[in-house]
Amino acid sequence: MTIPASFIQELIARADVVEIVGRYVQLKKAGANFMGLCPFHGEKSPSFSVSPTKQFYHCFGCGVHGNAIGFLMEHAGMGFVEAVHDLAGQYGMQVPEDDVSPAERARAASQRQKQATLTDVLEKAGDAYRKHLRQAPGAIEYLKGRGVSGEVAKQFGIGYAPAGWRALASVFPDYDDPLLAESGLVIVNNEEGKLSEEEAKRYDRFRDRVMFPIRNVKGECIGFGGRVLGDEKPKYLNSPETPVFSKGRELYGLYEARSAFRDRGYALVTEGYMDVVALAQLGFPNAVATLGTACTTEHVQKLFRFTESVVFSFDGDAAGRRAARKALDGALPYATDVRSIKFLFLPTEHDPDSFIREHGAEAFARFVNEATPLSRFMIEAAREGCDLTTAEGRAHMTSNVRPLWGAMPDGALKRQLLSEIATLVQLDASALSELWASTPGPRKAGGAPAQQRRHDEPPSYGDAGGDDYYPDMPPPQDYEPPRYESDSKPKFQQRKFTGKGGKRWGGKFEEPIEPLRGRGAPPSRPDVAVRLLLSNMAQWEALSHELHVMLCDLPGQHGALFTWLDSQLHEHGVQPWAALREGLRGLEFEALAERLMSVAEAGPIPEGEEAQHLADAARELASVLDFMLEELLKKQENEAIAAFGKDPDAPDRFRAIQARRLELRARLRASGSETA
Repeated sequence: MTIPASFIQELIARADVVEIVGRYVQLKKAGANFMGLCPFHGEKSPSFSVSPTKQFYHCFGCGVHGNAIGFLMEHAGMGFVEAVHDLAGQYGMQVPEDDVSPAERARAASQRQKQATLTDVLEKAGDAYRKHLRQAPGAIEYLKGRGVSGEVAKQFGIGYAPAGWRALASVFPDYDDPLLAESGLVIVNNEEGKLSEEEAKRYDRFRDRVMFPIRNVKGECIGFGGRVLGDEKPKYLNSPETPVFSKGRELYGLYEARSAFRDRGYALVTEGYMDVVALAQLGFPNAVATLGTACTTEHVQKLFRFTESVVFSFDGDAAGRRAARKALDGALPYATDVRSIKFLFLPTEHDPDSFIREHGAEAFARFVNEATPLSRFMIEAAREGCDLTTAEGRAHMTSNVRPLWGAMPDGALKRQLLSEIATLVQLDASALSELWASTPGPRKAGGAPAQQRRHDEPPSYGDAGGDDYYPDMPPPQDYEPPRYESDSKPKFQQRKFTGKGGKRWGGKFEEPIEPLRGRGAPPSRPDVAVRLLLSNMAQWEALSHELHVMLCDLPGQHGALFTWLDSQLHEHGVQPWAALREGLRGLEFEALAERLMSVAEAGPIPEGEEAQHLADAARELASVLDFMLEELLKKQENEAIAAFGKDPDAPDRFRAIQARRLELRARLRASGSETA
């Protein structure tokens, strides 16, 4: 669905950013603006400003900024379309759906109404469970025995489901209401269709269990997890799949842990509800848990909407290693150069709760810091059972590691791993690339390629899907980044759409393109960035939040084009240039995009050189963005200097920015790109 820009403008004009932000942040009037503690990083003195006149928020500490839609995306983890619908609903506005048929529009409206109704039913049940907990000494004793305080129990909305078969009948007078079964609260035993709806037996799904509400990122109850008080089986029982709840996409504790991700710097993924609750009690409020299922790509993608660092915590036994192996598969497509993914294995006799109680929070924090990086765990998983002292064992590892390495997005991490893998199997990196290029990937029974991507998983540069496998290649020794003329100092404007996430496209990449040639002025750095990102939109998702903001804040048509590209990713996922070209029709920056892409379409890439062109384009984009970031850091240095004597934090801010800029300059110098 394409949402007209005119509607977005009207929505932002009608929404009150102070009201929206004020629901999550305590704001106080400070002159013409409102100030509060930034929800995106830990701070003791307020630096988060919200302007009612500009309808804009900005943090002078971490630099995050945006409008009401951007705040919902960043703070609540919503996608762009979801944030627009949520904000429009708060102000009684109907989101236009001009490109949707009346039948589809009615079906979508019915689905939204059904979801809202189901969450209302689940919220009502949750309230009842919490009331029952007050009169359940056994459940209270169990929670106390696990060290759960009343404050933490209230924070997570913990309750208790009585032992009776139809306890919910006192909460819902119409116990035969189909919504009770559809929400997963009531089981209908129809004896395989032999009984009528009236004769079918109905009873509560959850009985004599401590109840843990499962909330979505907006805080709505979408399901429950129940834990028995003794050792009966099953120990844990989850709500079934419903229109509002999917185990493969939801994480327990995510709503409660969002702000803690930013404060602690990482998300800690555990295996159970009690792990999350106990960790919050013991000083680790940044923990979440999967819901009785293996960690999926959807789980990982959702986590990276809130943080750039994820630590998976598992038991050290065989079952824990198997769970970690599945989490590795889900995490590999998101292992970009700007993200950190680690695996923590506790001693076999401990879970996080017992470990902290025996050894203390500091010891657990050290365990987290020393967790196994994804790169090391991937290689350990691939070499398991392989005797690397023999040629057969090394060949076996080569086969094991290929689909894992191929699932990773292109970047420095992936290239380093290619060299490390090549060393372990006693091959040159170029020889290993040639080997993988000349042989088809491993296949499952029935002819389907192994490690086949889901439609919503990100494609990597080493895996174009199906049999079109293009391996990554090491950079040529004589590679020299192209030179570009620098733009004048940019005047940074408000970024209209912020946040990350959105669907990914599972088809082939657009072919990369040669540098612009011909008469006229050389392309500017923003020109080159536009050309590379329009020719391969998947690269936008791999960029850091800081680079997203920098590009969207560029002046004039460049910034507007990048802002539009960001919104396209949230609305439609990764698209090829042909689709993007249609979406540009009639927009102010259509001519700019057409001009920059026209030369790109002039000639095809020689057969067999696709992977090298992709790698060259990725290096070219990284070089250009590094220079643009250095210019931005120079500007921020000057702003900090100008604030000396007015802002007591200005000297520290200047030193931090200067250190970053010098580090970036050293990297450019080391890569031979300093004069580009």
